[in-house]
Amino acid sequence: MKNDGKSREQLITELRSAYERGASIRTLVASTGHSYGSIHTMLREAGATMRSRGGPNHRGRRTA
Repeated sequence: MKNDGKSREQLITELRSAYERGASIRTLVASTGHSYGSIHTMLREAGATMRSRGGPNHRGRRTA
C-alpha cells in the first residue's frame, strides 16, 4: 500500500490536508501503511501545524 503510484509530494499534500481536517497521525498510518515516524516527518516537511498530544479525552499532567 505504500506505493500506489503517487509521488512523495502528492502524498505529503494529501496527508497535510487530511491532518488539518482532523485526521490523527494514527489514522493516517492505518490508511497509508507508512510508519508513525514517517507520517510525522512528512507532515513536518509539509509545514503542517502539529497538534498537541492526546485528543479530546487527554487529561495531561496533573498537579497535586
